[in-house]
Order: sequence, then structure tokens, then C-alpha cells
Amino acid sequence: MTVIALPDVRRRAPVALGACLLSFAAFWWAQRAAHVSMIDLMVYRAEGETVRAGGDLYALRTTEAHLPTTYPPFAALLFTPLTLLDTSTMRTLATAGNLALLVVFVALSLRLVDHARVEGVWWASAAAVWCEPVWTTVRYGQINLLLGVLVLWDLTRRPGHRWAGVGIGLAAAIKLTPALFAAFLLVTGVVAYVRRGSGGPWLRHVRGSAVAFAGATLLAACALPYDSWRFWSRMVFETGRVGLVEDTANQSLRGVLARLLHTTQPGLWWVATAVVAGSLGLGVAVAAELRGRRAWAVAACAVTALLISPVSWSHHWVWCVPMVLILATRGRASAVGAAQMTAVSTALVTAVGTALVFCSYALWWVPHGPGRLELHQTGAQLTFSALYEGAGLVFLTLIGVRLWRTYRTV
Repeated sequence: MTVIALPDVRRRAPVALGACLLSFAAFWWAQRAAHVSMIDLMVYRAEGETVRAGGDLYALRTTEAHLPTTYPPFAALLFTPLTLLDTSTMRTLATAGNLALLVVFVALSLRLVDHARVEGVWWASAAAVWCEPVWTTVRYGQINLLLGVLVLWDLTRRPGHRWAGVGIGLAAAIKLTPALFAAFLLVTGVVAYVRRGSGGPWLRHVRGSAVAFAGATLLAACALPYDSWRFWSRMVFETGRVGLVEDTANQSLRGVLARLLHTTQPGLWWVATAVVAGSLGLGVAVAAELRGRRAWAVAACAVTALLISPVSWSHHWVWCVPMVLILATRGRASAVGAAQMTAVSTALVTAVGTALVFCSYALWWVPHGPGRLELHQTGAQLTFSALYEGAGLVFLTLIGVRLWRTYRTV
């Protein structure tokens, strides 16, 4: 009697999907048990209400925390549909939407490294939902996963795609930080043109981003002329509106320096550090892109943006998901052989270590909250409250070393 076995994919995919749904259900229950506030989602809804009422968007203070509007006016336009929903329905849809976006984010991240198998997407999503940046994103009702999906959707298109640049342009129009991806493409195109006489694909991508950004911004300016003028002439420069720079949740270099120096104004120290880190990080991203390492380039650019931003809240670090996936699959993309085993093992150990950092919630183990306790942290506490930055710097260093070794062997 001949037994015909089902393909492995048909057997593994349903198991992986079941595990993912079970993990998501447990996550949903845990979020409800923790009585999450979704405070940022409430701010988004208040912005939409202000737009519909014709109010002053940047004079808005809402929720018990009196939070202000910090995004460009285009974002507020996108938030207006939230005003049509009651609070309970809005929170339910926001949670479901973020979980769906997480799956897409994971799928696009795996596509970057050519490992976009269905079962892999489900297993990775089941694990990724429990990391602190994703937990906090859903807890606050944030849009980080949406921005990440827009950027990765853009950067996983085939070269010369007619929609190239639209995702990055729209993401930057909603929130300015993704604009660094356009800068990365621009620098890559210029360097390619100088070296090879042609930087067409990257420069066309930049043009697409610029057109999408300009179109969204002009649309907002037509609908909200006063708010647009206020934001681009004044509010965009007032980084203090976002929150306290020394807050433990601020996982940027500026936040680390503020806590390390016990000051609310790290000033020139931060400017110098950001310039150096930004230049080196962008250089690593460009070098990786020119060597055909798109996954490394994208992740390096994302980490650089998070490090040099004046404020990078812990939930902004959802980019830890592609970081871990890239580290975990990096060795498999290399030529196999005994000489590669050490590199593969190192990559896997680093991937596990990075995953533990972002799943440990360690930055919340230190004194934080009212009273500006972060300005009095000890050495060990400072270490815990700088884990994300440390992981980001290690990641950039590993990519840089890998590129340098590759260059030496060419």
C-alpha cells in the first residue's frame, strides 16, 4: 500500500497559523487584563475631532495627561475617520489592525532576506507580538507598525516599480522620521552616480518619495492652511513638545546622554554624537545597499534614524523585528562551508541576545515616572535604560564589520 504524504508546507503551515492565533489571543487577553489605556489612539481621535470642528490643531491638549499634537497636519486628516467610531469599537479595531499589520510587517521583513515562507511568517509573528516595542505600540494604540509596513512595502518592490517611493513619502508625511530612508536612497544614488556613472534606480525612488510627500503635505495645506503654516514654521522645531528628553522610554542617543549627564539639556554633546552616529550609520546603510545587501541597508537606516532622533520612544523600536530576523537568517545567505560556521553561530547568538533585550522589558526595571527620577539613575540603572541604543549600536557595528571583511576579500 502506497501512502502519499502531504507536502511539508501543507502540514506545517496550519500548525504555525494555529500557534500564531493562540499567541495573539493570549496577547489580546493580556492587554485587556492590563487595562491598557490606548492613550495615543485617544489623542489621534481628538485630532480628528479638532479637524472636523475647525479648531486649532496645535493648541490641542487632550486626555488626562494633556498631550499635544506632534505629527504633521496630514496625519490629523487621516485620523478623522476615528471620530465616526465609539471608543470601544475604535479600540477593538485598533488592536486587530495592529496585529494584522504585525503579520504584514513580519512578512515584508522576511521578504527582505528571501525567507518569506508562510509558516515562517506565522511563527515569527507569534513570537514578535510579545516584544516590548510591539506590546507598547498596541498598548498605546500607536501607528509604528503602519509606518513600518509603508516603508518596507516600498523597499521590497522590484527596482523601477511605478509606485516606488510612495510608501516612504506617505510615511514621512505622517511622521517625519521615515524621511531618513529618502535621504539614504539619495546618498546611495549620488554615490552610485559618482562611482559608476548611473544612480538611476535610487534617484527615481527618491523622486517618487518626494512627490508623494509633497502631494500629501500640499493636500493637508489646502485643507488645513493655518495648522500647516504653524507646524512647518514653528512646531516642527519644538522637540520639547513630544515629552521629557530624559524619560526612560526615550530610547534615543539624546535620551541616553540626558540620563548619563543628569541633565535635561544634553545640548552640544547630543548634537556631536548624533552627527557622528548619523554619518556612520548612514554610511553603513549606503555601503550595504551598494553591495546588494538591501536587508542590511534598510535595517541599518532604521536603527540610525532611531538613534539620532531627538526622541525615540521604546515603541518606535518595532524595527527590532527585522533586526532579529536579519541576524537570524544572515548566515544562511552566505556561502556554506566550515569557514562560515563561526559567523553563522555568532549571528544566531546575536539574534537571540537581541531578541532577549527587546523582550526583557528591562528598561522599565529602573526608577522612572513623576519626579524626574531618571536624572538620578545609578550605573547599573543607566545600563538597563540604554539597552535599545546599545543593541542598535551593536547591530550597526556587526553590519559594518561584515561589510569590511567582505570588502577585504573582494
